[in-house]
Amino acid sequence: MSGEFLGIFENSVHKQRVIIPASFKKKFAEEAMRSVVVTLGHSDTIAIYPLDSWKSTLERLKEGDDKAKRLRTQLIDFAMMEQELEGPGRVRIHELLLTEVGIVDSVIIKGEGHYISLWNPEVYARVRQSKLKTHRESFTSEDYQL
Repeated sequence: MSGEFLGIFENSVHKQRVIIPASFKKKFAEEAMRSVVVTLGHSDTIAIYPLDSWKSTLERLKEGDDKAKRLRTQLIDFAMMEQELEGPGRVRIHELLLTEVGIVDSVIIKGEGHYISLWNPEVYARVRQSKLKTHRESFTSEDYQL
């Protein structure tokens, strides 16, 4: 299965297309066939699922509780058509999704494990600062001594 997508990159949005970082493209499984599904993500993001991860996620959610089943329905409702990566790894993002999450010229591309999220850089900075504050308040160096 595709993943483990980890890391943060910044890139531009050009003609509704975003280039997936090479380190992420390397983690696409053969069964993904360079195909992705683009849908609405959490916290005003866009989620990009390699095809194999998409299918696996939908199956897991179908077997889950009511909340998981509602999420499955939402992922499908907001999904754009399945598409193959273009050229060096560009993915087309529908203008409607870009508008809904406030992405214009620049985008933060973040690995989320088995999928990739796209963030408006300002939203990402706010969310990260909030998480950083919580992290600093919650953990000390002793917590890192596993």
